[in-house]
Amino acid sequence: MARNFRVYYPALPLVAEHAPHRAAFVGDADGRCQVFVWDREVGSARQVTDRAAGTVRAAIDPGGTTVWWFDDDLTGVGSWRVCDIDHPEHSTEALPGLAPARHAGLAMAADGTAVIGLSDTGGMTLFRRTATGRVDRISRVSGYAHLVDVDPAGQLLVVGTDAASPTAVTVLTGDGTPVAVLPGSATGRVWPLGFAPGTGPARLLLVVEENGEYALATWTRAGGLARHEWRFDTEITASWYPDGTRVLVRQDRHAGSHLYCVDLSAGTRTEVPTPAGSILDAAAWPDGDVAYVWTDSTTPPQIRSVAGVELPTAPDDGPGDEAVSLAQYCRRTQVWVPGPAGPIHALVAAPADRTGPLPAVFLVHGGPFQHARDAYDPLVEVLVRTGCAVVRVNYRGSSGYGAAWRNDFRAGVGLTQLEDLAAVRSHLCERGVIVEHRVALWGSSWGGYLTLLALGVQPDLWRLGVAINPVADYAAAFAAATPAIRALDTMLFDGTPQEVPQRYADSSPTSYIDRVRAPVFIAVATDDVRCPPAPVERYAEALSRRRVPVKLLRTRAGHEDFDARGHVSLMQAVLLFMQRHFDGVRDEGTPVALAMARPTD
Repeated sequence: MARNFRVYYPALPLVAEHAPHRAAFVGDADGRCQVFVWDREVGSARQVTDRAAGTVRAAIDPGGTTVWWFDDDLTGVGSWRVCDIDHPEHSTEALPGLAPARHAGLAMAADGTAVIGLSDTGGMTLFRRTATGRVDRISRVSGYAHLVDVDPAGQLLVVGTDAASPTAVTVLTGDGTPVAVLPGSATGRVWPLGFAPGTGPARLLLVVEENGEYALATWTRAGGLARHEWRFDTEITASWYPDGTRVLVRQDRHAGSHLYCVDLSAGTRTEVPTPAGSILDAAAWPDGDVAYVWTDSTTPPQIRSVAGVELPTAPDDGPGDEAVSLAQYCRRTQVWVPGPAGPIHALVAAPADRTGPLPAVFLVHGGPFQHARDAYDPLVEVLVRTGCAVVRVNYRGSSGYGAAWRNDFRAGVGLTQLEDLAAVRSHLCERGVIVEHRVALWGSSWGGYLTLLALGVQPDLWRLGVAINPVADYAAAFAAATPAIRALDTMLFDGTPQEVPQRYADSSPTSYIDRVRAPVFIAVATDDVRCPPAPVERYAEALSRRRVPVKLLRTRAGHEDFDARGHVSLMQAVLLFMQRHFDGVRDEGTPVALAMARPTD
């Protein structure tokens, strides 16, 4: 059996403000993410990039004449390139003469002037590039920061940092002079989102955390920060409608999503009709239509339009002959489990043709502030077809359940989350849903970190672990990570490894390595700067010396791999490891499992 596998980048096309029939988007090209341009009037899409590692960062100027894309290496260091939309095969450096750096934001004024943020180990530098190609340095910001937006007139810029810091939001003039600083706090975070389109005084849209809820706010130079009346009990993000008076709000709530149109002038909030499931991206386009990326547990992501407008696809996109509805062979349930800090929400999928206690794989989401969604995940499909139940837990720290849940790390970083995983496991075992001695963990990034931590802290609970690009030693990873990751770690632990060393040690899998007994599959990426591979390799070597069954796979990639072949090869290797060490997987397999597990030629 042969299957074609595609990659999908869950982001809407970027539409040119003054030429809404033109857009740039990231699509699949022979199993890799590449940049395409789309012209609605012509009715076709053309490929712009053809890089071996794929390309996922792109932009289009307001006039719809120039496409931007970020030419980075596997570590995320690179430079912006530009090309004429009608001649994408010819590109030039957007900022000639500058050393490669990390992307830290790109925004454009109405006349096509671009402001670019580039970061290095010491901070972020802002540059301006005019429509004629002249490049000027604007200013330098120390420490972690990112450019959020520039107002339509090009007169004001907004920079964001840690949403809980005293400098959460900084507004600058076009020459880099600070105009306003909007502080955040541990219980009052502030997120800048973007300036309103149109003419007139600049208005900045923000989300603020207040009394455990989330609210919209706007800032103007004359009036300062103004909070609006609407409150949301779980996390939101928002963007402007083209008229500059309405706001499109996307709320993540209890593993699903909702869209709302908030009219700031009329004082109304109206829900935008969308199917049940998850919305991964949404925007009000220049013609007023609302487009969104939608998915649910049985449907791969789709770009939809409220008005039903035909939307772009890559030349080879579309459902393949292998497409089968997951609903035909999968039972899905959602459970709320009593936990140490309140009810824990979990999503459970199981083979439709099997009853009684099943072997189970807990898919541990990353983040830490992400969440398991009512969304299609091909890994769930593969594991269900092997005969396993798949459990996805929205432990404390997950978004979609309110500020108190998201910010709860009371038992320690990682250790708090393990309490919730254990509670859900116990609940499902007691009710005969899963087999107690056949429960595995599988996670990527922060989910991989939790997997390794659980195998040492809770060795009696887990039969096997799969950790993809994990953290094994938090202090060592901190030393080698990017400024953005260091800022996240400092926030999580309330200090650096030098300031609070015991907290980092208590939350590191290496501290519990002598207690690990379960077989472990570990994959590391050679160019991963978010979860550096060296400490993880040392962890795997230490397990091997202790005669713990361990498989270490090294991949030539960064933290995220945008090549479908890499994902398929990884799944093949993991399934073979599970067939050897996890006695819950069907030995005979199924057509999909066999196809996935068969070594490549």
